[in-house]
Amino acid sequence: MKLITCLYENEERVGALTEKGVVFLPYPDMNTLIESLPPAALAVTGKAVPLENVKLLAPIPRPRQDVICLGMNYRDHEAEAAKYDAEAFTKDRPAAVYFSKRVSRAGDPDGVIPRYEGLVERLDYEAELAVIIGRTARNVRPEEAGDFVFGYTVLNDVSARDLQTGHKQWYFGKSLDGFTPMGPCILTADETPFPPALDISCAVNGEERQHSNTSLLIHGIPEIIAELSAGMTLLPGTIIATGTPAGVGMGFNPPRFLESGDVAECAIQGIGTLKSTVR
Repeated sequence: MKLITCLYENEERVGALTEKGVVFLPYPDMNTLIESLPPAALAVTGKAVPLENVKLLAPIPRPRQDVICLGMNYRDHEAEAAKYDAEAFTKDRPAAVYFSKRVSRAGDPDGVIPRYEGLVERLDYEAELAVIIGRTARNVRPEEAGDFVFGYTVLNDVSARDLQTGHKQWYFGKSLDGFTPMGPCILTADETPFPPALDISCAVNGEERQHSNTSLLIHGIPEIIAELSAGMTLLPGTIIATGTPAGVGMGFNPPRFLESGDVAECAIQGIGTLKSTVR
């Protein structure tokens, strides 16, 4: 099932995508839906509204907590990052790199990435598979991790590389307003085998820059959930961005950062395409 948040007649609604269009669901927001029941228990009934009659929003417009992110979780991206700035990106041990991304409101599908002229000179894109936790998770064993996943979406981990490297930490350069486009929908976990092996890509102005598969994660989803839940409680609605493959702007020689007017399209097989325009 594909779940969306949208605007319909100036009202924010939660719905399911069907062959006939959008069927609205009786929940005030996506966070409430996620914490209320597993996807298999969803009853999708009622009249469908044509998809063109709604405006898609990020599936979770207002995450209740910061997004948890994985850094350098594909081998090829780990290598290109170290070439760009060895001091900032070289890993000295094989442990997962975790950081958080502050988001007061997630960016919408077919939305805007702010350019921040005068503050950001090196604006970059990162296509990522985001995992959405569906049940309170604490001390989860890797073999049980799939039972705690509600679904998946596409996330663009927009990054200001100059702020990221200049401050010697990643939080500020990853967390500016508008730097977390998400969507177009949540693909519920029952729609794909666990862990998912899905093609992931990003194109800028129609030119493919990134292409990989989520099966190539260095630290897979079972390991991530088990490791994090060993020391922190993961609440329903928690979003975990699992990392990006090679092909980001800083990986080119010379680097190819985003400029005003550029269109970044992040896509994941079975979920859809997240399109964002830099302005």
